[in-house]
Amino acid sequence: MKAHDGMYIDGAWRPAAGPDTIEVVNPVDEEVVGRVPAGTAYDVDTAVRAARAALPGWAATPPAERATRLAALRDVLTARKDEVAETVTAELGSPLAFSQAVHASVPIAVAGSYAELAATFAFEEKAGNSTVHLEPVGVVGAITPWNYPLHQIVAKVAPALAAGCTVVLKPAEDTPLTAQLFAEAVHEAGLPAGVFNLVTGLGPVAGQALAEHPGVDLVSFTGSTAVGRQIGAIAGAAIKKVALELGGKSANVILPSADLAKAVNVGVANVMSNSGQTCSAWTRMLVHRDQYEEAVRLAATAAAKYGERIGPVVNAKQWARVRSYIEKGIAEGARLVAGGPESPREQGYFVSPTVFADVTPDMTIAQEEIFGPVLSVLRYEDEEDALRIANGTVYGLAGAVWAGGEAEAVAFARRMDTGQVDINGGRFNPLAPFGGYKQSGVGRELGTHGLSEYLQTKSLQF
Repeated sequence: MKAHDGMYIDGAWRPAAGPDTIEVVNPVDEEVVGRVPAGTAYDVDTAVRAARAALPGWAATPPAERATRLAALRDVLTARKDEVAETVTAELGSPLAFSQAVHASVPIAVAGSYAELAATFAFEEKAGNSTVHLEPVGVVGAITPWNYPLHQIVAKVAPALAAGCTVVLKPAEDTPLTAQLFAEAVHEAGLPAGVFNLVTGLGPVAGQALAEHPGVDLVSFTGSTAVGRQIGAIAGAAIKKVALELGGKSANVILPSADLAKAVNVGVANVMSNSGQTCSAWTRMLVHRDQYEEAVRLAATAAAKYGERIGPVVNAKQWARVRSYIEKGIAEGARLVAGGPESPREQGYFVSPTVFADVTPDMTIAQEEIFGPVLSVLRYEDEEDALRIANGTVYGLAGAVWAGGEAEAVAFARRMDTGQVDINGGRFNPLAPFGGYKQSGVGRELGTHGLSEYLQTKSLQF
């Protein structure tokens, strides 16, 4: 797709207030693939005003009609699926097959799920002598990351629109072309002017202006815990609602009764997927001491198969960051069994799929989110030790448990301090709430729980 040199505000592409632009770089070959405007506080203000003006009409639109518009949006995204995949590949570097299977397909499924929910959700309920109305929270400021560029947009915009809210989106500066394509799809689907608005720009400029804007009722942010803390403080000072989907350091707990080879192989695939740029990736593999060396051997063999199959990380800064974590792992005494800090290619931001053994829970690589294709394998003595290690980080976003019997896995999973756990390789479910405990965030995305984030409650007594 060709980049737009304007912002999508109030149903049309409009010139940005300032002359500055952002270069979009393909991380595979480091070539510039497009330029988009770097929005300012003025652009954000224009977009928020458009969203506010459109709010009464959209909020009063019957849910069934909102559902029809969301279904139309899903259909446009489906028709443009190949273009979505190619755009994500160009700006994120994701292999095309993965872009088609995940980056394009998952958001289409999520958009479809909200088209159905908008039509079936109970926006009012009875409680004794009261009627409780669930009403849209208002104007939503959505700030999205680059790692799943379309999915993260749809996971915020679709429920907000289903709820009757209007939206201003500030996408990540690394992947703004996907966001522009989404704005085109919104336009093509016939959503009323001002219901969805797009401002491209830098986080500290446009993102901050959006979070601080008094005309924004809820800020929904996905990204690092450090930035989430800033946004939470800004929103808290203004007494506005906030939804934060932040970091993770998820544990993949393999109990002794599990199918070890399957658990290790699926675990490695989970970490290497999207080049490790997944907040919910199971980056800590916990194995009983009696099976530990076999698991390390299996993990090293599995990781080696991903060398040619994964894409680069998103940019030069992330590339340097991930490699510095690998060097830190070596320096702190972890045993490198696959990969390493050396770049596998002359060009592009590629990182070798890396596996560390003899990782202890206090090591940096076992505590901090790396956001690259790096797996730490930790040994545990018994189930209580495994639980202590699994719960021993500031994060609690996702996890996995493998056991011979489902009941055994479920019993362990119920004791984990985390928002989502896959049991014996359970599949991703676009209707299940996604979000974290502890410093992994506030609120939930997807399904009815994701829709509820964008609603506020009014009770009428009779």
